[in-house]
Amino acid sequence: MPQQMLTQRDVWEAQKRISPDAVNTPLIYSPVLSEMTGSAIYLKLENLNDSGSFKIRGASNKILSLSLEEQKRGITTFSTGNFGVSVATVAQKLGIRAVICISNRVPKAKVDALKRTGAQVELVGDAQDDAERYCYQLESKHGLTVVHPFDDPYIIAGQGTIGLEILDELPEVETVIGGLSGGGLHSGLGLALKSADAGVQVIGLSTAKGAAMYESLNKGEPVVVDEQDTLADSLLGGIGLGNRYTFRMVQQYVDDIILLEEKAFAEGMAFMLETHRMAVEGAAASGIGAILNNRVPLGSPTVVVISGSSVDTSTILSVTQNNQ
Repeated sequence: MPQQMLTQRDVWEAQKRISPDAVNTPLIYSPVLSEMTGSAIYLKLENLNDSGSFKIRGASNKILSLSLEEQKRGITTFSTGNFGVSVATVAQKLGIRAVICISNRVPKAKVDALKRTGAQVELVGDAQDDAERYCYQLESKHGLTVVHPFDDPYIIAGQGTIGLEILDELPEVETVIGGLSGGGLHSGLGLALKSADAGVQVIGLSTAKGAAMYESLNKGEPVVVDEQDTLADSLLGGIGLGNRYTFRMVQQYVDDIILLEEKAFAEGMAFMLETHRMAVEGAAASGIGAILNNRVPLGSPTVVVISGSSVDTSTILSVTQNNQ
């Protein structure tokens, strides 16, 4: 793939490449949310992918683009959990060695999910930046190919296939919202959706406890932020001081970034369990929480990306009990 600007053609190519690994996930109507808001609200259920999150799309597109020699040497990535599980899932299917580097902040549910894939898991430091540095050390010492979790054209194009599926099923969509961290999802969504209609609103939701992309955009350049414990742990992690793609693409394609407090994530998680009978993680529930708290402007229809399902049972029980 060329190193310059990505185009919608790259997203269509990704859709063809990843079709064996990433399912065309359901887009369901939410009667309760729609009645509450007066807008038609749909949920894009990325939590139903084999790896439990949307990130298998980008992971599959990137790994399948590698040469046979690169695949033979093995791959490594750094992750807050979901991307690591996705890389490990694809690697296991292809018989490729995978080393997943994560910080000690990653929740137990995600660590357990990683170990079940058979991948080698390395716990490093207390932030994703620590895991990233170790990942590149592995590349230098052992020749492993680093699969970047978001700032890579193949990853972005893979995540953009969500936008193609939304347009296919709901071409009249006006607004798409979802959790925003490193920007791979929203870069891909923005590329796919706004190439079809520049008027589609793309909105990112981040945690107030470490919003690297939000702070970087305010500063005008990538910055490092402190990470804090949050229900939306998937939204933690820096964007990289040498960011090549997602910083610029989020600037171009994302219409607004809204910071949410813990209450919104908790309410969104409880709503998904009680109303739609699905246990989802805090980041995946961010769109629901934003709607319940009247934090986000809605089109009609609006699509909420339910990004992943990796959450501890204890966390779900605590959230539901506290929201009764």
